[in-house]
Amino acid sequence: MSARISRTHLALAATALVLVAGAAGYGVARLQSGPSAGTAGAAEDGRKVLYWYDPMVPAQRFDKPGKSPFMDMQLVPRYADEATGAGVRIDPARVQNLGLRMATVTRGTLPSGLTATGVVDFNQRDVAIIQARAAGFVQRVYGRAPGDLVAAGAPLADILVPEWAGAQTEYLAVRRTGDARLTQAARQRLSLLGMPESLIARVERGGRPLTVTTISTPTGGVIRTLGVRAGMTVAAGQTLAEVNGLGTVWVNAAIPEALAGQVRPGASVMVNLAAFPGEMFAGRVSAVLPEAQGDTRTLTARIELANRKGRLRPGMFATVQLGESSRPALLVPSEAVIRTGRRTLVMLALDGGRYQPAEVQVGQEAGGQTEVLAGLAEGEKVVASGQFLLDSEASLSGVQARPIGDGPAPTATPMLHQTTGRIEKLSGDSVTLSHEPVPALNWPAMTMSFRIEDPAIPRGFRVGDRVAFTFDQPPAGPTVRRMTRAGGR
Repeated sequence: MSARISRTHLALAATALVLVAGAAGYGVARLQSGPSAGTAGAAEDGRKVLYWYDPMVPAQRFDKPGKSPFMDMQLVPRYADEATGAGVRIDPARVQNLGLRMATVTRGTLPSGLTATGVVDFNQRDVAIIQARAAGFVQRVYGRAPGDLVAAGAPLADILVPEWAGAQTEYLAVRRTGDARLTQAARQRLSLLGMPESLIARVERGGRPLTVTTISTPTGGVIRTLGVRAGMTVAAGQTLAEVNGLGTVWVNAAIPEALAGQVRPGASVMVNLAAFPGEMFAGRVSAVLPEAQGDTRTLTARIELANRKGRLRPGMFATVQLGESSRPALLVPSEAVIRTGRRTLVMLALDGGRYQPAEVQVGQEAGGQTEVLAGLAEGEKVVASGQFLLDSEASLSGVQARPIGDGPAPTATPMLHQTTGRIEKLSGDSVTLSHEPVPALNWPAMTMSFRIEDPAIPRGFRVGDRVAFTFDQPPAGPTVRRMTRAGGR
């Protein structure tokens, strides 16, 4: 009887162990499988998983969870509701916390003028080198010094030339013979010995040798160098002085390399000098030097100015204004532009709290605004502040930037032309102008009519006025967009 009870207890115990083991195995399997085990499917919260990815390598996708083969971290699921629409999604409640500020792509006016700094310099084309024509001795100097202002013909030194005495005596003797051919040959010899024509004429008038000549300046200006002193011996061809004229001066303006394309030789400029506040000097760009400064990344524009009364002195500081017109352009705030070195991006603000990087081509920049040549359209919204955080999030999420070709192209900007002319006839919606040539259109100087869409443009003008005007050529015909008074009548 007791043996039968023991066998019954053992059977019950074995059955209990089997049930416990089965339950434990089922529990372990549940723990290992978890809510996201298996291939892409539904998460425990009901969201559909499209794939898993490594945030450090977002372009690589996996069909099941696990550890990343690239980094020691778990793969992250990409849900279906996150993939609807382009770009990354930011909760609207977090936008203010991130400091995001939006701006609208607008069409406005971009000033095309350029302001640069410069320094007044000597006109190196107006230089006179004074040399000794023959060897001799300095008998007298006239108290000149480097930096002195001198007029044309100002004396510098008297030089005694002994070898001229014999040649002049021979010339006078031949001249007395009356032989014209011999006289002409002897006179030519004097010129070849370096005697100036004025000295030969004095010898002819006086009838006696003159061996002392006065060295004078051929042009007025400032003495840059002076190498003649009393008592010194000079050799033939020795440089005695260098005089730089001051009738015109140069202004060497430093143009940033990125803006050098806006500067052309022959362009008119206005120059203001610190020495004469409020006064403007008109000049022209004579040359853009071919070499860039490596330390400042600037090019030098050489501007020539008339120097009436010698007021402009080399070394003066100047501010140069090149161009003063404006032109329409598609604009975004300059702070919204992201320059990566390889391309230029902006962060688009899309519907539904989504953001996407877009590649753009930019042009000039002025007044905190940047011109957009391609990649955006008027009315689109971009992120002007905090866009770098969004760009980093987009990179981590594998969001591709919108290429330029895929984005809406900006409306074509009309080409504007400028010239001057005289008003011949004026009515409410048109003006007849005798204008100067327009090289960009291959137009010669002629008289023609222009449309006027804005009635405020001709207000205050009358027939005979000289005007500077800007126009374009829409399908309706040449149309004046801006008109200002020009000098003269």
